Amino acid sequence: MAKDKKNKKKDKKADKKKAKLKPLKQQIKRLERELAAATAPATAPQPEGPVISPLAPAGGFPALPVIDGVRFAAVQAGVRYKGRVDVMLATLAPGSTVAGAFTRSATRAAPVLDCEAKIGLKPDTKAGAAILVNAGNANAFTGDHGAKAVQAICAATAKAAGVPEARVFTSSTGVIGEPLPHDRITAVLDDLTAAQDAGAIYQAARAIMTTDTFAKGAGTVVEIEGKPVRIAGIAKGSGMIAPDMATMLVYIFTDAKIAQAPLQRMLSRLTDETFNCITVDGDTSTSDTLLLAATGRADAPAIDDLRSKAAKTFQDALHSVMLDLAHQVVRDGEGATKFVQVDVTGAASPADARKVAMAIANSPLVKTAVAGEDPNWGRIVMAVGKSGAKADRDLLTIRFGDMLVAEKGWVAETYAEEAGAAYMRRDELTIGVDLGLGEGESTVWTCDLTNRYIEINADYRS
Repeated sequence: MAKDKKNKKKDKKADKKKAKLKPLKQQIKRLERELAAATAPATAPQPEGPVISPLAPAGGFPALPVIDGVRFAAVQAGVRYKGRVDVMLATLAPGSTVAGAFTRSATRAAPVLDCEAKIGLKPDTKAGAAILVNAGNANAFTGDHGAKAVQAICAATAKAAGVPEARVFTSSTGVIGEPLPHDRITAVLDDLTAAQDAGAIYQAARAIMTTDTFAKGAGTVVEIEGKPVRIAGIAKGSGMIAPDMATMLVYIFTDAKIAQAPLQRMLSRLTDETFNCITVDGDTSTSDTLLLAATGRADAPAIDDLRSKAAKTFQDALHSVMLDLAHQVVRDGEGATKFVQVDVTGAASPADARKVAMAIANSPLVKTAVAGEDPNWGRIVMAVGKSGAKADRDLLTIRFGDMLVAEKGWVAETYAEEAGAAYMRRDELTIGVDLGLGEGESTVWTCDLTNRYIEINADYRS
C-alpha cells in the first residue's frame, strides 16, 4: 500500500514536469519550423501568378453574348511580359460606329491623343474598323517616338485587317516613360488576324491585364420591339484609378443599330454615372480609354431618337454593363480586401455631394481604417470638412449601412462601438453621409488601402 502511494507521488511529479516542459517543446518545434522555412533553398517552388482578389466575382469570367460583326484574337508579343498573351485585336464589320471617352490628364499618352483625333472625324461607316491593345508598356511620355510608334502600328494593322488607317484605334497600358517596342507588335499582326474568332473575347480580356488579378467581363441581352440586342464588354484596371475617366481600358461591343452621334452622347452621359464614380487610389492615368462599338447587325430597329422607349431600354442595359465593369475594377483594386459604397445625400448641390463622396472615398485615413476594420467615423467627419463642400457640423448624419453612427454634431446615443466594429468586418460596406442642407446626392465606389497596395507599386517596374 505504501509502495503504491509512493508510485502515485512519483507519477504526479512526472506529470507536473511534463506539463511544464510541454510549452517549451512546442516553442522549440515552432522555432525549428521557422528556421527550416528561413533556410529553405531559393529554388523552392513558389505559387505562380498573382493571388486573385478576394472580391473577385464568384463565378469567374462570365459567359458573354457573341456580338455579330466583331472578332477577337490575342497573342504573345513579349512587349514586356513573358509567357502570357499581351496584345489583343478586335475587328469590326463594315457599318460599325465607334464612340469613345478618354482621360483628361494633361500628360495623355500617344495612343489616347490618336484615338481622340479619330473619334472626332466623320465616320466612314462603309469601312470596317480595328481596335489593337497592348499591355506592359503605356507608350506615355515617350515624345516623338511615341507618336511614330502609334503611326507604325496603325499602318500595319490597317494593312493586316483590311481597314482604313483612320479606323484603327490603339491603346497601350503599363509602364510610363519607356519607348514602346512597336516592332514586336507589328511582327505578330499576321498571327492575330489568323487567330480571329467571334468567341475569343475572354482571351482579349486576358491580354490587356497588367496588375489585374482577374479578367473582367460583363454583358447582357435586351429586347427592343421584340428583337434581341446584345452587349458585351471587357475592362482592364486595378491601380491608378480615379475619375476623369477613371484609370482603365474598357471596350464594349453591341450589335445595336445606332449612329455615331447619338452613341457618343449616350456613352458620355453614362460614363459620368459609372466609370467617373469609382476610385482606388485617387490617381488619374495617362492612358484611360473607353471605346464603344456598335456593329448594327441586330434585327432590332435602329435607335435614332434618344428620347424613345427603344433608346431608354438600350441605355439602361448599357448602363448595367458599364457599372458592372466599373465595380469589377474597384473589386480588383491593388491589394483590396473591402468593396466600399459611399452614399452622400442632403448636399447643397449635386457638385457638393460629389466633392464630399470623393473626399471620403479617396482619404488614405478612411481607407486604412476600413482595411483595419476600425469603425473610426471621426475620419469621415474629417473628410467631409476638408472636401470644400458646404457643411454644418450640427446637421451632419453618418451611417454604417443602416446603423446610425453620428448625428447633431455628436455620436448617436444608440450607437455601440462593438456593433460598428462587427459591421466593418464585412467584405462589402456602405458609408452613408447626409449633410442636411439640400437635395444634392452622389454615390461613388472605392476600396480599402492595404500593405499589399504598397508592395505592388513599390515593385511595379522590377
